[in-house]
Parts: sequence; C-alpha cells; structure tokens
Amino acid sequence: MFRKVVITVVLCLFVAASVSAQQRGTPAEAKKMVEDAIAYIKASGKDKAFAEISNPKGKFVDRDLYVYVCDMNGTSLARGDDPSSVGKNNINSKDPDGKFFIKERIEMAKTQKSGWQDYKFRDPISKKVMPKTFYFEKYEDFIVGCGAYEPEK
Repeated sequence: MFRKVVITVVLCLFVAASVSAQQRGTPAEAKKMVEDAIAYIKASGKDKAFAEISNPKGKFVDRDLYVYVCDMNGTSLARGDDPSSVGKNNINSKDPDGKFFIKERIEMAKTQKSGWQDYKFRDPISKKVMPKTFYFEKYEDFIVGCGAYEPEK
C-alpha cells in the first residue's frame, strides 16, 4: 500500500511539473514574439499594432509571455500584461536587487540593435518575483521586447 502511495505522489509531482513547464514560454518563443510584433508594426502601423500589443487577449500575449514597448525615455507605449501602464514613465523602475532595468535596457539599445537582458520581475503565472531573461530589438525610436521567466526549481 505504501509503495502505491509513493508512486502515486511521484506521478502527481511529475504531471504537475510537466503542466507547469507547458505554461511557460521559452526565450526562443520570446524572441519570435518580438520579431512578429515588429513585423506587425511595419505592416499595420504603430497605432493599430500598439493597440493589439496592449490587448491582454491578443496575439502578443501567450502564457507568461507578453510584448512590452517603450520609448527611449522609458515611457511605456504598449504592454500586453498591463495595458493600464501605457503612457507611464518607468525609467526609474528597479528590480528587487536594485537594478534599474529600464535604464539599462535603454543604454543597451543605444549601442546595439538587439540583445538579451537579465533581471527579476513578477511572473504573471506564479505572482512571484522570478529571474527573467528579456530579448529586445530597437526599432525606429522605440524598444520592442519580450521576456521569459526561469522555471521554478
């Protein structure tokens, strides 16, 4: 009987871990989402694209992945997980370790067309602050990005 209980518990944990992994986007999927968002901006124009990017049920939100767009001053132009933040300046946003991640991103975008950035941020699935790797591309005079969270251990 004890053995059956242990096997059942192990199987339940395996299934839970598998479901959790399926809920997570990958860095490769985040990069593809940025590329798709830029293609959509080019094809549809900024106004229509930013509205779609800011739609929580739109094509630029998938599980814990969402596109974020800001200008070179740190003002949010579009954000899939929190459309109410559009128009707010986030230049002084810090992660729990004190990292000014928006400032850092802007500085990176001044010298490179694209890149990866690591910081900590609140995960929309677990609601916990977790390590995040964020892919961005500078397009025209703004930054388009999407990040993937490291799975919980």
